[in-house]
Amino acid sequence: MNREKALRIVKDHLTEHRYLHTCGVMETSIELAKRYGADAKKAEIAAIFHDYAKFRDKEEMKRIIVEEKLSQDLLLYNSELWHAPVGAILVEREVGIQDEDILNAIRCHTSGKEEMTILDKVIYLADYIEPNRRFPGVEEVREIAKESLDQGLLKALQNTMTFLMKKNQAIYPDTFRFYNGLILNQRR
Repeated sequence: MNREKALRIVKDHLTEHRYLHTCGVMETSIELAKRYGADAKKAEIAAIFHDYAKFRDKEEMKRIIVEEKLSQDLLLYNSELWHAPVGAILVEREVGIQDEDILNAIRCHTSGKEEMTILDKVIYLADYIEPNRRFPGVEEVREIAKESLDQGLLKALQNTMTFLMKKNQAIYPDTFRFYNGLILNQRR
């Protein structure tokens, strides 16, 4: 699928603000993919569709989680996590994308997971550092990401987990697994 067609499809599912974010994630993911050796075309498509289900009705997403037998513990955590795994299902069903690399990158872009491919990492980090993002710590992560994908991810995860802890919010177990996997891989 070419970029123009993908952007036309996704635009109908997003607010203008989220569409601009998506375009930023797309450009950032292509840059990161080229820098760190991921497939730039897959990164482009995964980035375009990463928030495809972001504005779906929560009851619809809950129903899909149950019907598709996704991890039921998702329902115990913040519903902001749901659009990633549900989005991967809907992108496959409604858009017809069947590339597992792309679908997996969409599936884990909010929480991460223990074993992340370079493409998965690129989409996760691009979502965090795209140029339209403005929050404390993002500039530091952008700078780190120019030198190291994994170090950029570690700093992004530290920032995210600290933010959630300060707000007394639960942290999804896959996020801890992602963080721990990065730390353990550094030691090897």
